[in-house]
Amino acid sequence: MTATQIPDTTQAELDAALQRAAEAAEPFGAQPPAERARQLRAVADALDAAAGELIPLAISESHLSEGRLTGELKRTTFQLRLFAETIETGEHLRVTFDQADADFALGPKPDLRRMLLPVGPVLVFAASNFPFAFSVAGGDTAAALAAGCPVVLKGHPGHPELSVRTGEIVADALRSAGAPEGTFGVVLGFEIGTAALRDERIKAAAFTGSVPAGRALFDIANSRSKPIPFFGELGSLNPVFAAPGAVAARGADIAKGYVTSYSGNAGQLCTKPGLLFLPADHGLEAALAEESAAVAAHRLLNDRLHEGYCSRRAAVTEVPGVRVLAEGAAGEAADGAVPTLLATDVDTLLANREALLEEVFGPLSIVVTYASEDEARRAAEAFEGNLTAAVHADDADTDFVATLLPLLRDRAGRVLFNGWPTGVAVSPAMQHGGPYPATTDARFTSVGTAALDRFLRPVTYQNVPAALLPPALRDDNPWNLPRAVHTPR
Repeated sequence: MTATQIPDTTQAELDAALQRAAEAAEPFGAQPPAERARQLRAVADALDAAAGELIPLAISESHLSEGRLTGELKRTTFQLRLFAETIETGEHLRVTFDQADADFALGPKPDLRRMLLPVGPVLVFAASNFPFAFSVAGGDTAAALAAGCPVVLKGHPGHPELSVRTGEIVADALRSAGAPEGTFGVVLGFEIGTAALRDERIKAAAFTGSVPAGRALFDIANSRSKPIPFFGELGSLNPVFAAPGAVAARGADIAKGYVTSYSGNAGQLCTKPGLLFLPADHGLEAALAEESAAVAAHRLLNDRLHEGYCSRRAAVTEVPGVRVLAEGAAGEAADGAVPTLLATDVDTLLANREALLEEVFGPLSIVVTYASEDEARRAAEAFEGNLTAAVHADDADTDFVATLLPLLRDRAGRVLFNGWPTGVAVSPAMQHGGPYPATTDARFTSVGTAALDRFLRPVTYQNVPAALLPPALRDDNPWNLPRAVHTPR
């Protein structure tokens, strides 16, 4: 099915949306944290109430199942409420006082009061593979709103009707809860998105998508006369290394878990394991082939992604030294992506890095055999940045893993032990980011409550009269915020 044809936003409409966002920035950012928390909860409630309308729309435009989308909408509203809980106390503002000290060791110290402030209007580029959780009301939007930033959301062309309707619900809920007009708006169109990114009313941007698209947008953001932060999640291979002891102890379970992880959701997750490294004598080929062959073809999110998957699959399978272990049970469907499992060794991988160490978006993965621990380490060193890296190991593998883990840590934002990377917990300790090209700034996350740090900037007030201080920095603390106070010694 082709996505519903909805006209792109006009330049005049974009200008109006950007102006409304710019005008909303000061009053929205100046609200007490508890008030903004109430508005986030109102959005979550409105989306939950509209599930009966939104989920059928998402099914029709994404080809994803009702069960998957129901769970994703639940995740979307959960993270909105989690951000509301996170900001309610104002702890995220990190208010810090350094009281004046005439006897300071380095000379008289002035009264210093520091806090974090919202950066201003944020442009969010919606993703295709999560029509709710990484789209209109997804994690980037929730984080920016929680930080006090108006959001201009560039809808994804893969689900335009859902984007427009979700945007209406979000904007209405915010408005009804007392947020300023212009706090949230949706725009559509490729050229409109790049025009918005170049506009000086936009102060930061967030993106989830491919490496080429993300890099092009990153370059635009940094080539502006006044560059802005661009937080892009681009591409990840998510390697998994299985040590010999773990394979000997539970090889069948590893094979089953791996196939479930790489083929689930038709391989359309940014955390899909793209490669599994096994010892050369693993003996799991039959089990891996059987598990993979049982997985039927599945329609991808849109025709463009399907064509890209078929092209990349053909390129990878044609590399000398790469074997096909299994293709899905249904064969090549007219509009479905066939799960494909390939096999090779470390030498072939390293000799063909350009072809094999590039993400394939869809249900394809490669089993790579290593003949020694040194080969496994050389393979780990070949990777660029990733969102995740995983190790399966038992007690007998401790020495091997001890030398492997630092290599993986330097190349990934999340290191897993005896688990699979698909499935990203929305929590305070989650890190969903990594060295380039996984993300454009490995210091930040796009999942979890720390994601709002992307849209805040520090400001220090020095010797400012009490009457002119913002509420968060006043001595009487009208918002009852937690704060660190450093008194003279």
